[in-house]
Amino acid sequence: MAITETMAQYDYEQLLVCVDKGTGLKAFIAVHDTTLGPSLGGCRIWPHKTEEDAITDVLRLARGMTYKNSAAGLHLGGGKALIWADPRTQKNEAMLRIFARYVDTLGGRYITTEDVGSTTNDMVIISQVTSHVTGLPRSMGGSGDPSDATGLGIYRGMLACVKEAYFTDSMRGMTVAIQGFGKVAGYMAEHLKTAGAHMIVTDINKDALKRAAAMGCEIVEDPEAIYDAPCQVFSPCALGATMNSNTIPRLKCKVIAGSANNQLATAADGDDLHKHGILYAPDYVINAGGVINISHEIGQRYSEEAAREHVMTLYDAVAKVISVSKQQGIPTARAADFVAEERIRQVRASKPMRAARYKPA
Repeated sequence: MAITETMAQYDYEQLLVCVDKGTGLKAFIAVHDTTLGPSLGGCRIWPHKTEEDAITDVLRLARGMTYKNSAAGLHLGGGKALIWADPRTQKNEAMLRIFARYVDTLGGRYITTEDVGSTTNDMVIISQVTSHVTGLPRSMGGSGDPSDATGLGIYRGMLACVKEAYFTDSMRGMTVAIQGFGKVAGYMAEHLKTAGAHMIVTDINKDALKRAAAMGCEIVEDPEAIYDAPCQVFSPCALGATMNSNTIPRLKCKVIAGSANNQLATAADGDDLHKHGILYAPDYVINAGGVINISHEIGQRYSEEAAREHVMTLYDAVAKVISVSKQQGIPTARAADFVAEERIRQVRASKPMRAARYKPA
């Protein structure tokens, strides 16, 4: 399908192509929807094989941010940027500054932040050129590393799922199988440990396993074996698409709640989990703690306490999705989409059609 046809089909507002011969910059900024406010989404730096792959990725990610921000109750729309380059060998300050100029031309319709391949230090460079950037270090009044907030949000969403599936408000005595033990999973694990949960962990990184073992987690050396681990909660915190037709039949849990993006290989896998009686916490709902934390930088002085209180409400956000799922008899993955889309529809209906979309002051 042609790019313009894809944009029309999924109601994208804008795709900005950014090129600078001197620095070698090739980038794309996708603004999907600004009904709820300026679009917020990270700047991914990644060496896609083709231009088509890069554009497809940035469009998909921008639309995903619309749903994430809407479901989280934020007054923000969805956008994303992608610098088509290898972050290890091609990224440089001059390139980031030129990219920042392009961000600035949008006048606040898109706000950037860090993502795969970009860092807090990169956001500092970008902030020298445009004010439409978040994820700055605490020393500059920003929110710093979002991993802690994301981990807290996963834990809170997991509690809502456990309440529904096991009729308890406590994780004490629960076994959580954690697939991947990066920074976010580590922060989540701290909350689980405090709550008295038992954790089974796997990761392809040996150092990550050492960190998990030091926390008292049970270690599974073979990453494939984690799907067979007896547990109450399975927590995907690594790659996407791990919930698929091959792995779902192996699961021995009633809840899936983790930080990984795009956990379902296909929409049909969400339906399959529902049929198997496994409660799935939709990834873009439960892992919104980071973007909630970042949102507290926008238009206000960042307050860690206020941001943390806001992240805690992810319990309610996940509970709402579960409630809609039960009321409508649909899988939670589809219920999450309904919740996000319904909020946007209601806001649009309350204003003139296109005037409902964000326009810079």
